[in-house]
Amino acid sequence: MLPDLIRRRVIVHGRVQGVYFRGSLRERALAHGVEGWVCNRSDGTLEAVLEGPQEAVARMIGFCETGPRRADVQRVDVTVETPQGLSGFAVR
Repeated sequence: MLPDLIRRRVIVHGRVQGVYFRGSLRERALAHGVEGWVCNRSDGTLEAVLEGPQEAVARMIGFCETGPRRADVQRVDVTVETPQGLSGFAVR
């Protein structure tokens, strides 16, 4: 693994389901070389695991703080985790 590889688990609160958030996040992840996955949770939040270079993951977290056009992000919780060497980016 690259020394600057980091992993963050992100929980996004607000109006984040049904607004193309997962698809938008996946497109950006693929464009920035970030691996991981994103899913809607039953409590109405969105959860994502992001692995990649520090700058790229930071950009992805920045996107999570605003979301796509129709989203209304209220809060973003970020947890530091140990990289697992994920490959690809899945919408679950």
